[in-house]
Amino acid sequence: MAAYPPPPGASSDPGTPRTCYRHTDRETGVGCTRCGNPICPDCMVEASVGFQCPSCVAEGNRGVRSGRTTFGGKVVVKPYVSWTILVMMVVGFVLQLGTSDPIGQATRSPLVSMFSMWGAGAVLYGEWYRLITAAFLHGGIFHLLFNGYAMFILGPQLERWLGHGRFLALWILGALSGSVLSLIAAPAQPSVGASGAIFALFGAVFVIGRSLRLDMRMIMVLLVLNLGITFLVPAISWTAHIGGLVGGLVIGAIFAHLPGRSVKGARRTVVHTLLLAAFAVLLVILSLTGPRLWGLFLG
Repeated sequence: MAAYPPPPGASSDPGTPRTCYRHTDRETGVGCTRCGNPICPDCMVEASVGFQCPSCVAEGNRGVRSGRTTFGGKVVVKPYVSWTILVMMVVGFVLQLGTSDPIGQATRSPLVSMFSMWGAGAVLYGEWYRLITAAFLHGGIFHLLFNGYAMFILGPQLERWLGHGRFLALWILGALSGSVLSLIAAPAQPSVGASGAIFALFGAVFVIGRSLRLDMRMIMVLLVLNLGITFLVPAISWTAHIGGLVGGLVIGAIFAHLPGRSVKGARRTVVHTLLLAAFAVLLVILSLTGPRLWGLFLG
């Protein structure tokens, strides 16, 4: 039988205590079930039988494909995109309160005049950033609480269905869809809020939930109630709500039905990327030509 040198940390003398192959100052009586290296408690990774060392676990994971959701995204352990967006919304509102005159009046902050959705400013002065920055400002605490709660309820679930990248694309394109309709239909009316993105989440969760054969009655009730508030309560930007909802329905249909379920992996990601890019191009075209066409329609 061939002789092999002992693993790191092992001793040729059976009576000498073994030390961890990574932490040579720590004695241990446990060895990796795969390679035999002595491992201390900090290096023990539980396996189906016994424990393995970090090196063997890393080597074994190299040949394992990362899990994918039904809609092609990587499996999400923690929905950190949703949490990051929520934090940004809160930070934006706190900055509004801190920069307003007097302090504590969110709508009197100079940030509102600088970064709100204002179609005339975007078209006439080239301030296109308004189409997305408006989503991180809010008109009051209840406005923020409503959008934040909807984000808290819908965001993590959608992110787990879609993966980080697809969810982020949905949120951004949904916010832009609401802003583009505001730019076309109400170019002189400034507005703030993440409502376009939130309504996009409503639209997407409805389409995707239906494709998964889930009970969507509660979502339908919430959607109908919010649409009623949109048109019955004054000083609400219906354009952002409807634009975001339409964007969410379209993007949700892309993720849920295109391409067919038989197409998986990288090909599915390529199709989704191309379709989302086409939708983004459509929004750009509408932003550039919409106000002109609307003016012609009005005579």
